[in-house]
Amino acid sequence: MNIHIPEYVSGHGLLKDKSVLITAAAGVGIGFSAATRAVEEGCRAIVISDIHEGRLNEAVDKLKSETGLESVWGNVCNVAVEEDVQALIAFAEEQTGGVDVLINNAGLGTSKLLIDMEDPEWNKVIDVTLNGTMRMTRQMMRVMKTRGQGVIVNNASVLGWRAQKEQAHYAAAKAGVMALTRCAALEAADFGVRINAVAPSLAVHPMLKKSAPEALLKELESREAYGRGAEVWEVANIMMFLASDYSSYLTGEIISCSSQRA
Repeated sequence: MNIHIPEYVSGHGLLKDKSVLITAAAGVGIGFSAATRAVEEGCRAIVISDIHEGRLNEAVDKLKSETGLESVWGNVCNVAVEEDVQALIAFAEEQTGGVDVLINNAGLGTSKLLIDMEDPEWNKVIDVTLNGTMRMTRQMMRVMKTRGQGVIVNNASVLGWRAQKEQAHYAAAKAGVMALTRCAALEAADFGVRINAVAPSLAVHPMLKKSAPEALLKELESREAYGRGAEVWEVANIMMFLASDYSSYLTGEIISCSSQRA
């Protein structure tokens, strides 16, 4: 078992001169890490979105100050609302001069046994995690089709493949994201757009440490191949690969980020 955390990897210009749009990127998790990595990989402009306006404004300021890139914008968006999705993409298109890369990071999860779950809780997780990804993908495909190029990267989960108690709604949503990725990729290939997804296992960030019981975290970490959860930037690195020209012949694929032992 290797619990060593590697040193942070410096950027190599994977997204040089690209423009990027990332949903749910104003927190301390994968979304903001992906935004930071995108700038470190040379993107020329970036738009991040979130449902929380105050946190979004702070994230924009932080991204600018930490990276030195001035072409950073924020736009409030609830991916469960079609009008918000259309407005976000229109805003990003105008500010960047055309979005080259969309990273769909928005998702929602709770923990509850299916037998105790009511329809509203099920529907909310599905609507944000699956339907929200579909709305963003659908509208971005329409825009990218006119240019004949572009890349979409979705955030799925290994729970789309494997079972876990109290996660029926989240697992169903992420399995749907995987199927959406594969099917949309075939359509988008006709006009030069690639669509792939990353499926993280356990990604550790401050909010998770704060909200999850310590005993549960230790149990989940013990199941991982490396005996630890992934750093959020390790997941973001895979997103950068999928967003870059290094994966030019890769579409409709789901890349798992670590996996359980047994």
